[in-house]
Amino acid sequence: MPVFIWKGVNSYGEKRKGKIEMPNEALALSHLKKMRITPSMVKEAPKDVFANIELFKPKVTGKDVVIFTRQLSTMIDAGLPLVQSLEILGEQQENPTYKKVLREIRSDVETGTTFADAMKKHPNVFDTLYCNMVEAGEMGGILDTILNRLASFMEKNMALKKKVKGAMTYPVICLAISFVVMAVMLVFVVPVFQKMFADFGSALPAPTQLVVDMSDFAKKNFIFIIGAIFLTITAVKKIYKTEKGRIELDRLMLNLPIVGTLLRRVAVAKFTRTLGTMLQSGVPILEALNVVARTAGNKIIEIAIFRVTDSISEGRAIAEPLEETGVFPGMVVQMINVGESTGALDVMLTKIADFYDEEVDQAVENLTAAIEPLMMCFLGGMIGGLVVAMYLPIFSMAGAIG
Repeated sequence: MPVFIWKGVNSYGEKRKGKIEMPNEALALSHLKKMRITPSMVKEAPKDVFANIELFKPKVTGKDVVIFTRQLSTMIDAGLPLVQSLEILGEQQENPTYKKVLREIRSDVETGTTFADAMKKHPNVFDTLYCNMVEAGEMGGILDTILNRLASFMEKNMALKKKVKGAMTYPVICLAISFVVMAVMLVFVVPVFQKMFADFGSALPAPTQLVVDMSDFAKKNFIFIIGAIFLTITAVKKIYKTEKGRIELDRLMLNLPIVGTLLRRVAVAKFTRTLGTMLQSGVPILEALNVVARTAGNKIIEIAIFRVTDSISEGRAIAEPLEETGVFPGMVVQMINVGESTGALDVMLTKIADFYDEEVDQAVENLTAAIEPLMMCFLGGMIGGLVVAMYLPIFSMAGAIG
């Protein structure tokens, strides 16, 4: 839909200007008259040459969606109509991609489409969980409450992701720096020593000879080594996109020492908080479990939840099939069983999520505490070993002269 730039004067004689999105100029003029603005200029805005290139489009972040959700909840709670709220929030958006999405949603809602269905047309911005909860809120007439719960849920989910990313960032950076340092030493530093050693005319110590051989191999096959690393990463990505490959890689991640424990706790926290939030919002349990499974982020967890869904559809309670999966800890299963028996499953799930959030904090601290000394030993051993190997011939010469 084209965007028109306009200038004019309002009913108080004040000069105003802005942008308006309308199918044609006539409708733009008509809309301005309804706003009691006498236009002096209306013309179509120049098109951005990069507007349709995905690479140059700014992404809609989780923070953008959280702020929008919180503001929309407040506006609806204050009594503003949904269309007017969407129009105000859309015009306030600084992110052009998100602004376009909100304009399209507002336009769909104006033509009679439900808010949830309008959002479903933009799966890259609003996921299945978001749309299902909005749909439940519309049907129950509690959209403002649901949006407020969604905002709180998304904030806690983002905080959880931030903790995990923070725990993984340090070792990744350390490994990257260590490999860069090692490559620089093998390709540029060792050859300098190698020329000096050649003038000695004597056999090199075994560690030094090993480093020299590694340096020769790195120089001669540098392009092939980079190519092999690139191909390995590409192959892993391709394998992860297949059903069987993703299952095996996700199973491997869950069974890793220390990291696997952290990922399991994150999965439990995400599962219980998502399911608890959806049940509180009035989403039926089978539908909620299907959404939770698709947003689990781990294929093993997803398969386990789908098995639970199948068992519940056959008339079983939720706790027993959860225990049979072997994925969820016994304490979680017992607490869910108590919550189901007392009719307060949603409340119990929220309590479990809060508990596991603290468990994730503890796991992150343990992981950081374990990785820091290991990284220091690894870096020190690798770089120190290279340095010692290079100086061994010099020490041998000094001993011989002495």
